[in-house]
Amino acid sequence: MFKASIARILGAVLGIGGALGLAACSGPDAIQLPPEDLSKPAALYDYQIGPGDQLDIFVWRNPELSSRVLVRPDGRVSMPLIEDLVVTRKTPNALGREIEGILGKYIQEPVVTVLVTGFSGPYTQQVRIVGEVARPTILTFRENMTALDALIAVGGMGQFAAGNRAVITRMSDKGFINVRLKADDLMRDGDMTANMRLQPGDTIYIPQSYF
Repeated sequence: MFKASIARILGAVLGIGGALGLAACSGPDAIQLPPEDLSKPAALYDYQIGPGDQLDIFVWRNPELSSRVLVRPDGRVSMPLIEDLVVTRKTPNALGREIEGILGKYIQEPVVTVLVTGFSGPYTQQVRIVGEVARPTILTFRENMTALDALIAVGGMGQFAAGNRAVITRMSDKGFINVRLKADDLMRDGDMTANMRLQPGDTIYIPQSYF
């Protein structure tokens, strides 16, 4: 009777341990995308201005109206004749045309060029790397940016990273989805077929291994 009770207790403990082990080994539900040919250029995207960007605004033949401005946290800038203009989520070309429309009330046929000289980008065009990495970081998305680029930028994975359970969370037509990233194969084994092209707004999560 006593031996049977001990056996039941041990069985329960081992069962709990096994369940915890499985929980530790499992990660977020994720889909596995087929390898892609990274030698082919990605579709072009239009850069959108975000808080923290530095803008050089040139008004042709009107240097007194030209200015260098920093986009405030509220997404606005101020320049001669224009106060509190919302500039975030607009392309430089679109912003130039909007400023021309406003300045057209004061000067004849203004021609405006907007150059972005310091880049941050809006939230939707940043890439985040969190979890078991050397330096969790927010990166400004760049054209043709890959998971390898992002992991190098944060100094690689931590000692206890479970890289092959990493996921990329991204927005899709169906809402947020998790995509499997085999970061161990990529970073430690040099398997370039595990590399993936990133999209603006992606978040890479590297979980921790408990074994």
